[in-house]
Amino acid sequence: MIIGIGTDIVQIARIKDVLERRGRFFAERILCPAELAIFDNKKQPEAYLAKRYAAKEAASKALGTGIGTISWQDIEVSNDSAGAPLLTLTGAAHARMVEIGASKVLVSLSDERDFVVAFVTLSCD
Repeated sequence: MIIGIGTDIVQIARIKDVLERRGRFFAERILCPAELAIFDNKKQPEAYLAKRYAAKEAASKALGTGIGTISWQDIEVSNDSAGAPLLTLTGAAHARMVEIGASKVLVSLSDERDFVVAFVTLSCD
């Protein structure tokens, strides 16, 4: 049964502009340490950050909270061995997931030249 859904779309140029204005501080605010290590080695770090930003926003919407009561750091985006995106919820995000009765989180990410879109589904068995 589906418990929550969330979606977000991000213009990559917008993230690039913020990175140019605020530098690494912005990435450090959004990304977990493991994500930040990957970000540092990307040829197009703005696209990588845009995907993580969109996924975390979509997850916060699926949780019904938005970013605010949960931290960017409570949501980590990684990839499985085949490259499929995975979400790991910790802290307040995980507590909210348990509170609403969800036991599974799925994420889909897609990008084109200018935009990134993320879709998150929370469900229970």
